[in-house]
Amino acid sequence: MQHALLVSVFVIASCGLAYELVAAALASYLLGDSITQFSTVIGAYLFAMGLGSWLSRHIDGDLVRRFVQIELAVGVLGGFAPMGLFLAFASQTGPFRVLLYFAVLVVGVLVGLEIPLVMRILKREVRFKDLVSRVLAVDYLGALAVSLLFPILLAPYLGMMRTGLLFGVLNAGVALYALRLFGHRRLTGLYGMAIVCIGLLLGGFAVAGKVSDIAESWLYADTIIHAESSPYQRIVVTRWRDDVRLFLNQNLQFSSQDEYRYHEALVHPGLAALPHARKILVLGGGDGLAVREILRYPQVESITLVDLDPAMTRLFSSAPLLKRLNGDALNDARVTIINDDAARWLEKHVGGFDFVVADFPDPSNFALGKLYSTGFYRLLKRHLAPGGRVVVQSTSPYYARRAFWIIVTTLEAAGLKTAPYHALVPSFGEWGYVLAGEDVPEMPISYPEGLRFLTIENTPDLFRFPADMSRVPAEPNRLNDQGLVRTFEEEWKKAVH
Repeated sequence: MQHALLVSVFVIASCGLAYELVAAALASYLLGDSITQFSTVIGAYLFAMGLGSWLSRHIDGDLVRRFVQIELAVGVLGGFAPMGLFLAFASQTGPFRVLLYFAVLVVGVLVGLEIPLVMRILKREVRFKDLVSRVLAVDYLGALAVSLLFPILLAPYLGMMRTGLLFGVLNAGVALYALRLFGHRRLTGLYGMAIVCIGLLLGGFAVAGKVSDIAESWLYADTIIHAESSPYQRIVVTRWRDDVRLFLNQNLQFSSQDEYRYHEALVHPGLAALPHARKILVLGGGDGLAVREILRYPQVESITLVDLDPAMTRLFSSAPLLKRLNGDALNDARVTIINDDAARWLEKHVGGFDFVVADFPDPSNFALGKLYSTGFYRLLKRHLAPGGRVVVQSTSPYYARRAFWIIVTTLEAAGLKTAPYHALVPSFGEWGYVLAGEDVPEMPISYPEGLRFLTIENTPDLFRFPADMSRVPAEPNRLNDQGLVRTFEEEWKKAVH
């Protein structure tokens, strides 16, 4: 019996950590700022578990019955919590943060009750010192198993909803197994309850995909034509008439109505001034739109695209609608696609590039903030060929003014000369870029044919900043403090509200 209960402890520990990780990941996905969400959710969850452990001393009487009831409650509440929270966020039903932490606290308290009850049930058969060591060892092993499975298999392939429901079924399964193990007549009435709970959870698992589609249809104004979760992000493509939009973790990345403005401004002011450019590096930009602009230059011999997410490059090199949008750029013979972390790849790679495009998402979390740090820019500088240039998309100098100038200052702290500029992209507003090199970047004297936005005549205006976007004092963004991320979040919150 003790071995069976120890196996149950392994499953219980796995489920407990799974609910914690799902809640933190869901909060990070929906609210952004992953460091804050993981820290606060895990802190609240651990506090609730401690509270549950303390409250367990008040449970007396039939411990097996109480254990089964708690397992069923944890399974149903923990299993359905991600689905309920996602629906609440999408439908804007009630204050989401209040609902989130209420769910975390309730599930955490129930999870905190489990191990003390198991130990009290087992103490009749195992000596105390052996009891504590065995239960805690199995508990930690269960936590280890889930911590490895969650980012590798569960989150990318099942998603948050189905992961929660899966572990809900496991919790209810432990309850059913405990009933079979003890088999007392007085517990007979709980069999039906356990079977009903498992049935509900399996039913939820079956319809989770449809529920997710419904919830996302509430979040996006236009028709969703593609949605998938990768290990790195949630990718959603919408369409309304001729307007195709890409969202990553709900953040708009481009609209096909005006993306040409963004990508022309990103690529051509730097590359058109480098007639000798042969080798090009694109970091990020898995949609292939920056690559499309680079391919306008016949002298370009090779383009290396390094994007973290293979789901992005696969989608934009295979979906017919998206291939038309990027001109099938990712399937061009001159393009080599590498799916890797940009910093890690640069550390391994040897060789220089004539022009580098850093087209990363905005620095909204610390994982992205490292790609805007002095350390990263020094690494990038080592990969510039003599006379080479790098251009960095740098958020909005209007809505996030200090964040924009922090990026400029960070490039300069890395030893690069900069030429900041901006362009109006209607979907985003005024958007900023920084052109940099070991010497002051020169202005182009001509552009390729077929551009819809840039002209030689309007280029000087891009490099002039009106008073409300002009330079402000800023400290470089360093890895050990990541001040850029905090500044970016603060400024965009003010802009939104």
